Amino acid sequence: MSTVRMFLLLVKASVRSRMQYKFNFWLSTVLAALVSIMDFLLLSVILWKFDSIQGWSLYEIGYLYATILLSKALYRSFANDVHHLEKYLVSGDLDQLLVRPIPVLLALMSQNFRLMLGEWVQGGIILTLCLGQMISSGQVTAAAIPLTLIVLVTGAALLFAIGLGTATFGFWTTRVSELQNLTEDAANKAVQYPMELYPGWLRTLLLTLIPVGMANYMPALYIVKGQLGWWLLPAVMAFAAVFLWLMLRFWRFGLSRYQSSGS
Repeated sequence: MSTVRMFLLLVKASVRSRMQYKFNFWLSTVLAALVSIMDFLLLSVILWKFDSIQGWSLYEIGYLYATILLSKALYRSFANDVHHLEKYLVSGDLDQLLVRPIPVLLALMSQNFRLMLGEWVQGGIILTLCLGQMISSGQVTAAAIPLTLIVLVTGAALLFAIGLGTATFGFWTTRVSELQNLTEDAANKAVQYPMELYPGWLRTLLLTLIPVGMANYMPALYIVKGQLGWWLLPAVMAFAAVFLWLMLRFWRFGLSRYQSSGS
C-alpha cells in the first residue's frame, strides 16, 4: 500500500470517528466561524471610518486576511495534531505512533483530521468579495484567481513548516504551547494587517525567522499592489520549499532525540 493511500485511509477513519459526535462538530465549527467574523467586522468598521491603513484599502486588507485564514485552514485540516504534539509528549502517546509501520509524522498528521468548515466558508466569502471588487474596478485581472490558489497552497506549506519546527522543540522542552502562541497564533494574527504598521525589526522577523509574512503579504505585494515583479511568486515558492525541507530535517533530528515519558 502506498504511503499516500494509507494516509487517505487514516484520514477517512479519523473523519468517521469525529462525525460520531455531530452536535459537537457543528457547534465548534459555528463558534470558530463567529469568532473570526467578529475579528474581521471590527477591522471593517475601522477601515470604513478611516478609508485605508498605510495605503491598504479594505479590499486589499481583506485579501491579506482571507489568504492567511485559508492557508491556515488548509494546514490545520491535514496536520492538526502537529500543532498538538505537546499532548502526545506529555501523555507518552507518541510511543504508539513510533511502532506503526508508517512514518511518525504521517501517523501524527492523520490522527485527528479537522475539517475547518467555518474558516473555509468565511475565508472563501471574504476572498471572493475582495477579489471580485478589485477585478471589477480594474485593479487586478482575472489572472489573480489562479495566482491566489498558488498562494494558498504555498502559504499552507509555510505555516505547516513553521508549526512543525515549533513542535519539534518539544522533543527537548516537552511543553511548547507558549512558543506556539508566538510563532503561530500571534504571528498569524500580525500578518492579517499590512506589515507597514510594524517596526523594521518585526517585519524582518516575520519574513525570515518566523516567515509567516511570506504566506500572504509578499505575494499580495505583486498580486494586488502590482509591486516588484513576476519573479516574486516563484521566489516565495522556492523559499517555502527550502524552509519546509529544513524543518523536516529539524523534525527528524528532534525525533532521534526523543525519550519516552515512560507512562
